[in-house]
Amino acid sequence: MLRDLITKNRTCRRFHEDFAIDRAALVEFIDLARLSASSGNIQPLKYIIACEPEKNALVFPHLTWAGWLEDWPGPPEGERPSAYIVVLGDTTLQKTFDIDAGIAAQSITLGATEKDLAGCIIAMVQRDQLRKVLNIPAHLEILLILALGKPKERIVLEPLPPDGNIKYYRDHNGTHHVPKRPLEEIIIN
Repeated sequence: MLRDLITKNRTCRRFHEDFAIDRAALVEFIDLARLSASSGNIQPLKYIIACEPEKNALVFPHLTWAGWLEDWPGPPEGERPSAYIVVLGDTTLQKTFDIDAGIAAQSITLGATEKDLAGCIIAMVQRDQLRKVLNIPAHLEILLILALGKPKERIVLEPLPPDGNIKYYRDHNGTHHVPKRPLEEIIIN
């Protein structure tokens, strides 16, 4: 059921790094994005796949993880993603990509979730440095990085607390808590 898949599709930041995801699975996820809606049907997105430890090591240092977890620098060795998909916008086809990038990221992470994998959509990227290490041509804008792997953390949804604090957090057991606004708050008429 779609609701179950969406509810299970949580942002994960700790993975079983030794669990390999092969290129064929990543291509399958990208194909889901390809088949998804595209603004004006322009289809301006391109992708770079990383699923080998050497290439993953080029991507990881250029990512910023979990803004609300201020004293957590990101997953340590052994808990890092086993694959990445770099989402790019082809500026020769279009100049803005927000709608397409969001749709593609959701399609890819839902595909991963269906296969009992998890992902993290990362927009805080050192773009200039990543462009250099991956030799990304200038006409391709780096939009997002999708970090993918077998989840190594428990993530739970919970109601927004009375003080309205939306910050996700980890408890003393390492469980990741994600507050969500109530439905009656977000529907205004």
